[in-house]
Amino acid sequence: MPDLSDDHHELIRDLSGIVCDYPYGDPEPLLTTLAEDAARTLHRSGTPQGRRELTGYTLLLHATCWYVAARIFSQSLFASYSRALDGVRATLSPASCTCPDGTHPAAPGPEEGVVLGVYMLTETGRAAYAEDYEFEGAELAAFDCEAFLTGLAEQAANRIREARQEIFGHVDLSHLDARFARGDGALDIVAMQEAIRRTWLNNTGPVALWSARRWLSGQVREEDRIGLFLCMWMGIAQTYEGLPPSYARTLAEALATIDLDASCEHPRHPWSTADANVGSRYRAVVHLYAPDSQPETPVPAELSDRELWECPVQYAELARRALEDLRGWRTMRGGDDEDWAV
Repeated sequence: MPDLSDDHHELIRDLSGIVCDYPYGDPEPLLTTLAEDAARTLHRSGTPQGRRELTGYTLLLHATCWYVAARIFSQSLFASYSRALDGVRATLSPASCTCPDGTHPAAPGPEEGVVLGVYMLTETGRAAYAEDYEFEGAELAAFDCEAFLTGLAEQAANRIREARQEIFGHVDLSHLDARFARGDGALDIVAMQEAIRRTWLNNTGPVALWSARRWLSGQVREEDRIGLFLCMWMGIAQTYEGLPPSYARTLAEALATIDLDASCEHPRHPWSTADANVGSRYRAVVHLYAPDSQPETPVPAELSDRELWECPVQYAELARRALEDLRGWRTMRGGDDEDWAV
């Protein structure tokens, strides 16, 4: 009875864990190796074994591309996938397709694509797949169609390209200028807080980044400073899945303007009473800027003085916590140091 090698059984296990979002270990090295192996096999695509590998690796790159695009912030990994997929597309000849209209297989989902892709890498694996999953030879051969494989490679390449731009490129937030900046130079801190509050719209990251850019521009009235900084801070603290380098680099630059060694004689600062939960934070900031519309605040009267809000030590406390979050994103998302560097 034909069967896969132990290495290929292990590859299915490891890649299945990744595409199911439960990797057994660090996924970045394995995915890098996958992309590099795919690229290295292209030179033998004119041989029977090379054709089998072309099909298998195309299926595997397609199955795993969503994870690369959504979970790992690594320029080098994106580059490896792009090179492999560009090579696959250059090798394939979709015009060679002789399949009747409508007979291409449906694109497999990530889990199915991992299993199918590994089995398709070798002649033995194909025989085992046909036996295990009751496929006829012609049904299995349909996955070798170069037009079908070109479609998979293009889907994966487009996904990688779009994610690469979003994760590492410039983020256009010009549409927020009219929402958050008034004509007289004042900032609408309440509008910014309302945007952060609508977490289902994924607003936390854009508000944090817009706030950081505004902070760095110096176009901030004295009375808006703490509100703007807290909007940035809340955007960081409340983006639990982490923000990509296209955001984190500017956030780190803004946080670097704070003197972390500041000292004072205040026993407490306002934010220590407001940071219990998301709702408490919101009420504290909105009350500070619009007390009539938000009369309740978690900040007691004895800590409500503006001098306490603007204390350099409170800024330092906030900045240290935000920098910890940024370091956590770096650990969680992976990538090279230069990907995250300011």
